[in-house]
Amino acid sequence: MTTIEAPRSPSRPARRGVNLEKWGWIYMRLSGFLLVVLIFGHLFVNLLVGEGVKAIDFGFVAGKWASPFWQWWDCLLLWLALIHGANGMRTLVNDYTNPGKVQTTLKVALGAAVIVLLTLGTLVIFTFDPCPAGSPAELLPSFCPAA
Repeated sequence: MTTIEAPRSPSRPARRGVNLEKWGWIYMRLSGFLLVVLIFGHLFVNLLVGEGVKAIDFGFVAGKWASPFWQWWDCLLLWLALIHGANGMRTLVNDYTNPGKVQTTLKVALGAAVIVLLTLGTLVIFTFDPCPAGSPAELLPSFCPAA
């Protein structure tokens, strides 16, 4: 007589440790929700408040990033969007490549690109100075005190 196992019985013993796929799935849902809020706030401020899209220029960004609130808003938007996209790309790499050197190479390249872009983007947001000291007056924007 043949017995059939219960449909939800584990076919192999459960692994110990952190389930990275589960946490990646949870991150995608939470970051997706937060990104919708952050993106619509970003679009509202940049496109609907004030003069709209024609007002977006160097001075607009300089004025916006003069506030720590907008620096942190844009930094959070950068980090969530980039990691969200990288996690999606990691999933595609897992789905369309076989485990081995190619998959590992693609994941390492993806991780390196994310680290470089997060580092550069964060540095730009927090070290942005539209009026650097010692610059020639003709190169400075009109709103700088030395211009």
